[in-house]
Amino acid sequence: MSGKITGYSMVKEENARQRKPKPTVDPEEILFLPTEEVLARLGTSQSGLTSEEAKKRLEIYGYNEFAKKRRTALVAFLSQFKSPLVIILLVAGVISAFLGELVNAIIISVIVLLSTFLLFYQESRAEKAAEMLRRRVTTTATVLRDGEKKEMDLREIVPGDIIHLSAGDIVPADARIISAKDLFVNQSALTGESLPVEKTSDPLATREASITEWNNYLFLGTSVVSGTATAVVVNTGNLTEYGKIAKRLVERAPETEFERGLRRFGFLMVEVTFLLVIFVFLINALYKRDVLESLLFSVALAVGLTPELLPMIITLTLSKGAIAMSKKGVIVKRLSSIQNLGSMDVLCTDKTGTLTENRIKLVLHVNPEGREDDRVLLFSFLNSLYQTGLKSPLDEAILKHEEIDVKGYQKIDEIPFDFERKRVSVVVERDGQRILISKGAPEQILATCSHCELSEGTVELSRELRDRVQQKYYDLSSEGFRVLGISYKMVGEKRVYSINDESGGMVFLGFVAFVDPPKETAREAIQLLRKNGVDLKIITGDNEIVTRKVCEYLNFEISGIVLGNEIEQMQDDALIRVVERANVFARVTPAQKDRIILALKKNGHVVGFLGDGINDAPPLKTSDVGISVENAVDVAKESADIILLQTDLKVLNDGVIEGRKAFGNAMKYIMMGTSSNFGNMFSAAGASLFLPFLPMLPTQILLNNLLYDLSEFALPTDNVDPEYIEKPKKMNVSFIRKFMLIMGPVSSVFDFLTFFLMILVFSAIEPIFQTAWFIESLFTQTLVVFVIRTRMSPFKSRPSKTLFLSSAGILAVTLLVPLTPLGKLFGFVEPPLLFYPFLVCIVVAYLALAEIVKRWFYRKYYSLLEQVSAPVEATPYMSRATILIQDMVAVIALRPESEVTIDSLVDDLKSGVSYPIEPELIVQGLNHLRRAGVVRVDWRKRLVTRQEAMKDYVTKYVVGGPMWPKISQNWNRMGRLILSKYKGINPDLQGVLDLGS
Repeated sequence: MSGKITGYSMVKEENARQRKPKPTVDPEEILFLPTEEVLARLGTSQSGLTSEEAKKRLEIYGYNEFAKKRRTALVAFLSQFKSPLVIILLVAGVISAFLGELVNAIIISVIVLLSTFLLFYQESRAEKAAEMLRRRVTTTATVLRDGEKKEMDLREIVPGDIIHLSAGDIVPADARIISAKDLFVNQSALTGESLPVEKTSDPLATREASITEWNNYLFLGTSVVSGTATAVVVNTGNLTEYGKIAKRLVERAPETEFERGLRRFGFLMVEVTFLLVIFVFLINALYKRDVLESLLFSVALAVGLTPELLPMIITLTLSKGAIAMSKKGVIVKRLSSIQNLGSMDVLCTDKTGTLTENRIKLVLHVNPEGREDDRVLLFSFLNSLYQTGLKSPLDEAILKHEEIDVKGYQKIDEIPFDFERKRVSVVVERDGQRILISKGAPEQILATCSHCELSEGTVELSRELRDRVQQKYYDLSSEGFRVLGISYKMVGEKRVYSINDESGGMVFLGFVAFVDPPKETAREAIQLLRKNGVDLKIITGDNEIVTRKVCEYLNFEISGIVLGNEIEQMQDDALIRVVERANVFARVTPAQKDRIILALKKNGHVVGFLGDGINDAPPLKTSDVGISVENAVDVAKESADIILLQTDLKVLNDGVIEGRKAFGNAMKYIMMGTSSNFGNMFSAAGASLFLPFLPMLPTQILLNNLLYDLSEFALPTDNVDPEYIEKPKKMNVSFIRKFMLIMGPVSSVFDFLTFFLMILVFSAIEPIFQTAWFIESLFTQTLVVFVIRTRMSPFKSRPSKTLFLSSAGILAVTLLVPLTPLGKLFGFVEPPLLFYPFLVCIVVAYLALAEIVKRWFYRKYYSLLEQVSAPVEATPYMSRATILIQDMVAVIALRPESEVTIDSLVDDLKSGVSYPIEPELIVQGLNHLRRAGVVRVDWRKRLVTRQEAMKDYVTKYVVGGPMWPKISQNWNRMGRLILSKYKGINPDLQGVLDLGS
């Protein structure tokens, strides 16, 4: 059995035997050479390598495999401790232990270890689940060694080996084709092309061909659909196109938006904690108390200020989201990806296999007039059924379209497919009559036809009728269909039929047209994502015509199409502007996909990428959240953060909502914790400067912080307002800092009010003062949670039952602790009864003021949480195809006569533009203008006639449109050319030009 590979799942087994690969021959150097020269350049022959030579090359080039980066469990666990917040907590715990605060040190250590372990466990479990998804297949290939065919271990294939491939094989290395018969290869996993690609051994004709046009070259990991081939191995392992992509995956992944936000928040906490603690320590040590007591108080403030539960809260909220998504058939490999999914405002997706089924489907069987015709379907069915060559996906699509009764037909003979004729024919007999049926490339089928079957009967295929048939072919092709022609003729009885029987006298019957159909759920998923503030951009290796057709099926409005060869010419600063305007990128390479993702991220977007092919691996890793599917290639699943076990793309929208809920609940803790803690610690620091005693003992501060944190454990279960999850959010440190500095002092105002009441009204001594403030601070910061957790009124936004009950429980404990023996251990005493009415008034007044300040703050600063992209240029980017169409409009609209020949149109364009003119794009452009109603095209006479609608189109949409600043110079140049060449110009449009220079 020939090459069956697992691709990226191959790993090094013997590091000592693995040598660094040395480059052999650049593939681009041998694409244009004849076979004998290729073999000479690679130092091999048609007989293959000898075993001795293969062994030498194995030593030089190394094994045909990729080294996969694997982290040990210990390294993966320790990597969870790199967060600045975790480092702050660990330092605080060490200082607490050093100063004898063992209880506090243990609490901090348990929280840190538990949160990091949960994160490590969840990600390890998801990684194991993803590993089980990888397909297990054999790793052998048919290789010519010592002049004999042998089944060789895939790892032992070396450059220069001659390999043999047939239908069903997976290509085991990058190779140049020596010979091929009826060879079609599915390389959608690498290039994104949904249809199988025809491969031959012929040298390429041009050196400007892109990698998708290397039709004499095979890529590792692609599969043979039909036919056979012999090829010589050019590159193996990391030097293959697949290997170059896999090599990217062992590099450090770019920092995601969520990781960047947490890092910045951690540094904010370091800064605030350091400044406040140093200030309090110096003041107390220099003017008030001894150094040890001041240091203990400062450490307690540091612990109180630090949101030590943040790692735990984030882990719990993300784990809750991961559990919810797992119930819908989604594996979350990295927990932080849920947060990134919620913050995502741009989703980039490959078309093939993600928006489409990656399954060819027959959609039209029409006669030359474009009407549905059952005879076209019948004859194409007979051809596909009875041809004995390996069935292509197009044949399978015909046979699966519907069941047809062919019992009356008997196969007599067939004329196999070949690349020169580009058609296959079968001879069938029914009721004593024999019919030769041909199916193949329309231009080749038409070349053999002398008649055409129309609704009224069979007629001679005149020049005019032939042009109409060709126009129908152009129309179908321009709509994104893959088209085959069907013809037939009655033949006499003979023993063997040959190519000569096809030559002349055939009757053209019609066309069969195919598409790679969009997924049923894709349209609804796109609408849901758009509704939730996520823009979709399609990035595919397929051609722009097919991509445009898929977009039409999905009701996806195209704002601009950019091709890979155009991106190749762009500098990064130009691409950064282009990616904002355009939303379809076609014929792109893996490297170009990566550039697009990076450009979007530089513009401030949080970018998700959905892909399933080899060529999707780099952008899956570069994006903030990489998404793949169960049947994706191994390298794509390895790169992804999230794997969909179902092909229902609506699950993505559910994931976005879960991510936003997780982000919302995490932000609640950050905002409440930082503002409340900052306010309390600010109050404690201020009071310590004028009171003759500490406003709260270090142990009381730690108990206060512990009880408050316990009430916050329920936050991951809290409800999130529907308005909050309508749009993507991101963690903005400036927003958090402003909230902390504004809301914190609001609580301090009421803390100081409590201090004055206790001193002036109650003449409180140290224990009573500390007890009263302990109760007041816990009540205010616990109840203010219900104000801060929502933008709405706290009476309109319902908290979860768990959060409500946990908060009520902590308030009850707060009131009871001073009355119990435990209270005495912490230095509490029973407060006077009159204190409680004052407490109610203070709490109510604080909550009312907090609500007023919150509403003002959100009105002024809420936009900081929203995703804001970089500003872009006012005029949109124009692709090469768009520029050509506009230049065609200029020629047709400005010519003095209303009717021009296609040949003169092309001549004018060649004289007036600096880029090459492709005939295919001319045909597509004329069809586009014809469908828009601004021209009429007579393909038989090769004439283009300007319609009345052209004037309105030019004055309203061209001159008055956003593209005019970019194209006005082209129009002026074209106007001067036409004026000089034809001694006149269309008077209706002369006023729009500036022909003075």
